Amino acid sequence: MSTEVIRSPRPSIALGMLLAVAVGLTVFIGVLLWPRSVTVYVQVDDDRFPVRTTGQRVGEVLAQLDLALRPEDHISPSRDTLLQPGMTIRIRYARPVVLLVGERQTLLFTQAETVKEILDEAGLALGPGDEVWLLGKPVTPETPLPPPDWEQPDPTAPWVRRARVVTVQVRRSVPLYVNDDGMQYVVWTTASTVGQALHRAGVPLYLGDIVRPGLGEPVSAYMQVTIVRSTPVVIQADGQVIQTRTRAQIVADVLAEQGIYLAGWDRVTPPLRTRLRDGLRIRVSRVQEYIEVEDERVPFETVYMPDDTLEIDTRQVITEGRPGIYRRRYRVRVEDGVETSRVLEDGWMAQEPITRVIAYGRKIVTRTLDTPDGPIVYWRRIRMLATSYSASTAGVDPSRPWYGITRLGIPMRRGIVAVDPRVIPLGTYVYVPGYGKGFAADTGSRILGRRIDLGYNDWDLVLWNQWVDVYLLAPPPPPEKINYLIPNWPRPP
Repeated sequence: MSTEVIRSPRPSIALGMLLAVAVGLTVFIGVLLWPRSVTVYVQVDDDRFPVRTTGQRVGEVLAQLDLALRPEDHISPSRDTLLQPGMTIRIRYARPVVLLVGERQTLLFTQAETVKEILDEAGLALGPGDEVWLLGKPVTPETPLPPPDWEQPDPTAPWVRRARVVTVQVRRSVPLYVNDDGMQYVVWTTASTVGQALHRAGVPLYLGDIVRPGLGEPVSAYMQVTIVRSTPVVIQADGQVIQTRTRAQIVADVLAEQGIYLAGWDRVTPPLRTRLRDGLRIRVSRVQEYIEVEDERVPFETVYMPDDTLEIDTRQVITEGRPGIYRRRYRVRVEDGVETSRVLEDGWMAQEPITRVIAYGRKIVTRTLDTPDGPIVYWRRIRMLATSYSASTAGVDPSRPWYGITRLGIPMRRGIVAVDPRVIPLGTYVYVPGYGKGFAADTGSRILGRRIDLGYNDWDLVLWNQWVDVYLLAPPPPPEKINYLIPNWPRPP
């Protein structure tokens, strides 16, 4: 009979198997318990940055980014909020503002958008006349702050921002008690001098006004300021209007201040001793008097003297004429360049006129002229303007009994001429080149002076309008029938 020996496994092998199982279990449990990582976004202003984190809450992401935020910085959502994949954490940094009030300086970090919000956060109230300055310029409390000027101190951490400091200054005003020519009021001011304070308060100052203390004196709280007003006046003198103000008391003094002096007959309205008052108008009238001599020309006369040695229609000046002069003396007054009076003081004949003497000829000389109609003998030749007419063109109604009848009662026909009897006596025979002989038997209302109207029948009328030589045929009429001085009208060209 055989005996079977049963042996147990080796202890080393069992221990290894046990260790392997333990390690596997540990790895499995570690995998189950290992932290999960998620991606979130951090947004600063308009910039958005992705962040991979194993944190559970917003505060752990901020700590991971090493963001040391101030209480005034805004974070959305809050630090205790649980993270969700893809969520956005928004950060809005507070901006630094230096607030200056007098000598006190305070640094604030704020989300304010206007000057007023900063003042409210600082618990500052503005009094009357207080000024607020932003970036070195005066502003109102409602003025918005400029956009922040951000800088990034660490290029590796672009989410870290730092804004440049903005300065807001509050200038406290002090009261000035003003006595303005008896009127009392208070001016609150931040100005450094009296003149600046009055100017900023809109208090007008004029030439001649007196201010005590002086305009350049430094301002102090509760200072008493006295204004003694000058008097506004208007001066009209020498073509100018001067609007000025003065401390003078009377008209004479303000004229002296302006360098306006009087002389001679000058007048001032109102009088020089008049006391000044607001708006007084002063007129200075410059008055001059002088003697003016005026010459009046006295025309000379012309006389005609007959001369039987001179041929008719010739003239000769015996004595040249010269006009006389009548002289007057006036006293003239002028005010501001305008003549106001002219008084005649004297008048006399300074030069007597000399009469012009002209001799005219009365000697009759007959001459012979060859014409297409044969030779003619004439005793006078006159240059005349010739026109023409007939019975129907004479301007007489055919129903009239004198229609077609001339002045001498002769029926109208060719060969009858109308003349001015003062030049050619009626009944005189004449010769007109181009017309022939004519008999002066008619007159006309417009046939005056050196005019002659040549007569025609209605059927052979020829129109005339030209200057011609008219020959008066011999024999001449008696001397008493001759006009030796015929009128010179119309004048021949």
